[in-house]
Amino acid sequence: MSKLRFASLLFFAFCSSASYAQFTDDINSNRPGESMSGFSVGKTVFQAEAGIYALAEDHDIQNYKTKGFGLDLALRYGAFLEQLEFIMNLQYQADQYETALGTENRNAVKKLTLGAKYLIYDPFKNYEEKVNIYSWKANHRFKWRQFIPAVGVYAGANINFSNNPYTFPTDPKISPKLMVITQNHFGSRYVYVMNIIADKVTTDYPSYGIIATLTRGFNEKWSGFIELQGYKSDFYSDAIGRVGAAYLLQPNLQVDASISKNIKDTPSIFYGGVGVSWRFDGFYKDIMIQGPDKSDKKDKKKDKKKEDEKKRIDEVGGEKE
Repeated sequence: MSKLRFASLLFFAFCSSASYAQFTDDINSNRPGESMSGFSVGKTVFQAEAGIYALAEDHDIQNYKTKGFGLDLALRYGAFLEQLEFIMNLQYQADQYETALGTENRNAVKKLTLGAKYLIYDPFKNYEEKVNIYSWKANHRFKWRQFIPAVGVYAGANINFSNNPYTFPTDPKISPKLMVITQNHFGSRYVYVMNIIADKVTTDYPSYGIIATLTRGFNEKWSGFIELQGYKSDFYSDAIGRVGAAYLLQPNLQVDASISKNIKDTPSIFYGGVGVSWRFDGFYKDIMIQGPDKSDKKDKKKDKKKEDEKKRIDEVGGEKE
């Protein structure tokens, strides 16, 4: 829901002479998809996004099965600059790994990443949308500008704990994760986010991937999304599709649900989960980003007109009556 709400707020902002900062009236959550939005939560804003999931994996060739559950947690905080956000992503998993040789019960922190995101380009910052007060059609016509995406960058570090059964034994304690983020707003209902990812690039098994998420708002409370994720490494490559929905309980509280399925059977993977996102913005102060100031241009035109008029009078040796 948050992504839709953010898009609609931007649309109304463009119809005025100024646009507000990245903070929105309603919570702006990355859940329930796996992609990361280009915009931050806002300076001094704290946000927690958590979910629980169930999983089932079945590998036809290696003949193993995995069933279990996990917990996802993301903590986000905007600091120093309106465009800057610090993020902690944690995933804990407990499962039962069954092979022909027996069954193993596993549980560990599967992933822990600490990083920061910065919005480097916003196509609508300091942009003024011209409003035609005589034509509704003109104000709602197709606009090519919406194809210009907002662009953000992310840099983080994967923290690998010892005896992690979900990673490679050769993985170092710390490895980098880099990301380029784009975000488009199509009208007031659709938001398209794309993440281009380079993960663990300094390890023996670097991974490269892309996530594309399209979110549509149905009304002020409900939204749905569809997402496609692909990743490739020397060890494993796959593509996963996701669908889900979110519901806005309160301006600072959202619940969601989603399911995920990959395209391969080596292994076949199925996930299903629910989650909640909560925001604390008690210390946030509104930041106004002024649009283009036309008063200076008008003053310059008046001054230029006066100078030209005086010049003409001087040239003929006359005086202005």
